[in-house]
Amino acid sequence: MRLENMMITAQMEIAPKIFQVTLRGALAQTLETPGQFIHVQIEKSIDPMLRRPLSICDVDMDKQELTLIYRVEGKGTKRLSEKKLGEEVNVLGPLGEGFPIEEVKENDTCLLVGGGVGIPPLYYLAKQLVKKGANVITILGFRSEGDIFLESEFEQLGKVIITTEDGSKGTLGFVTDAIHDLTEEYSVYYTCGPKGMLRAVENSIVSPGYISLEERMGCGVGACLACVCDLAEANVETGKVYAKICSDGPVFKAGEVII
Repeated sequence: MRLENMMITAQMEIAPKIFQVTLRGALAQTLETPGQFIHVQIEKSIDPMLRRPLSICDVDMDKQELTLIYRVEGKGTKRLSEKKLGEEVNVLGPLGEGFPIEEVKENDTCLLVGGGVGIPPLYYLAKQLVKKGANVITILGFRSEGDIFLESEFEQLGKVIITTEDGSKGTLGFVTDAIHDLTEEYSVYYTCGPKGMLRAVENSIVSPGYISLEERMGCGVGACLACVCDLAEANVETGKVYAKICSDGPVFKAGEVII
């Protein structure tokens, strides 16, 4: 874990209220595990006071750059979207437990299911899986065609299925509709997105899988207990009945926590 001021080298709106920002700094070279996140201090002041947890979409080790995709929802992300090239933000990371891919073998087929701003961390995951020689099928869920992003990037890595709630592109409905229509077999799945989507995906698939939870956080390092979630079963060794999303997660085995 490092603390570093990173320079903004690119910033653009890629869908309504969805921004892509690239940061440069030595910290990028520590981001080897897909699914981890960073904690970003937007301003050098107490307004906004808390850092913002942002998932990692991509990493370029050679350029020492990392790419984030985020939705503008409040004061912090609004100010981040207004920052110009050359400005700096203070970054703490990498944080959390990412997606485990050690057991994935060459020619294994992996299913990735994402919705909204839960999609970005799956891109870095897909790149790592393809690097291991695995086959990747990706299902991406959006409200409408105008909200779609990263489609072409995922298409370079494997089969992509788009779902839209209004049917303006791809499959009409939700990601679970596309899951039910799949004819390919897969050995493991990975998913990230809104809690309602995660519950539906978890209930739709019997294969082993991993879910990544999105949550508001205070400290990001497991100290403040602002992001706890209930375990499905108490930890036998520790007796704990909860997990901290920032440090025990954000990635958990499917069925490990109550969504």
